[in-house]
Amino acid sequence: MIKAGILGATGAVGQRFVQLLSEHPFFEITEVAASERSAGKTYLEAVSGKWILDSDIPAHVAKMTVKECRPGLDCKIIFSALDSSVAGGVEEDFARAGYYVVSNAKNHRFDDDVPMLIPEVNSDHLAIIPAQQRKRGWKGFITVKPNCSLQSYILALAPLHRKFGVKRAIITTMQAVSGAGYPGVSSLDILDNLIPYIGGEEEKSEKEPLKILGYIEGDRIVNDDSLKFSAHCNRVNIVDGHTATVSVEFAKKPTPEEILELWDSFEGDPQKLCLPSAPKKAIFYRTENNRPQPRLDRMQDGGMGIVVGRLRPCNVFDYRFVCLSHNTIRGAAGGAVLIAELLYKKGMLE
Repeated sequence: MIKAGILGATGAVGQRFVQLLSEHPFFEITEVAASERSAGKTYLEAVSGKWILDSDIPAHVAKMTVKECRPGLDCKIIFSALDSSVAGGVEEDFARAGYYVVSNAKNHRFDDDVPMLIPEVNSDHLAIIPAQQRKRGWKGFITVKPNCSLQSYILALAPLHRKFGVKRAIITTMQAVSGAGYPGVSSLDILDNLIPYIGGEEEKSEKEPLKILGYIEGDRIVNDDSLKFSAHCNRVNIVDGHTATVSVEFAKKPTPEEILELWDSFEGDPQKLCLPSAPKKAIFYRTENNRPQPRLDRMQDGGMGIVVGRLRPCNVFDYRFVCLSHNTIRGAAGGAVLIAELLYKKGMLE
């Protein structure tokens, strides 16, 4: 078992890390860390009245003393759920000190020597890590996961892009309130309402896919600038589950049958390596004309499944379809745990 620490352990994503790692076959939670307000308290005391998940706090974690977020923790891998206002420098301190950092924060997503991973899509980007360590003089390293709203539609588009060439796509997301953290959006703002703006979300949704679908050239990851994405990001009155509608144009237009066959047969390293958190299939396609739906489909394979449906012709581009993923599991903590499992299986945590 590899000793694991969680930074920002008392927040919404930190709590999800605690839940997902509490009985993990590869990792053992040995440290929880948070802000100075929580440091010195037991984890149970620190989250008293603020535990938001539908499972109990794991007993062994509840008794742990919350530490400050600085090197010296008794662990080897760090799962960072820190807010972006503080994450950047703290994560660098841990990597410099020899820890292996898997981050949910946005701070290092566009560093050209830091892999931003959806493990089924671009696990080959892990090859940049030795260059990252060499350039920065680090004993450890940093890997990051992308924005939570990208998980469903980029995984659906990636195999299509590699075979048929995605030219342009218009993405409209309907994002759950849990994506805003806790306590999130005011009830008076979101009840009976839709908010057509999430700060910075559209920019991330248009830029991050270019790096994920890019390639390594020398000591850096280069964006695939052949793609053009236009995003509309909306906050909707759903607790969990980000939905995205996609309209896409290809360089070489496939048939619907070719798309469905590619989705059905596609598997990435998580499936090939049988990683513990990996969904059985990389992409689940629902044939019903009213699916996927957040309430019915967000917990596919424990919340790690990507669910797609409603493939049909588009009057403007070539095709359109609907995607869904659980934003706090696959889109946040679960996606980071899957990256860590990939690192473990590839022998990069030794």
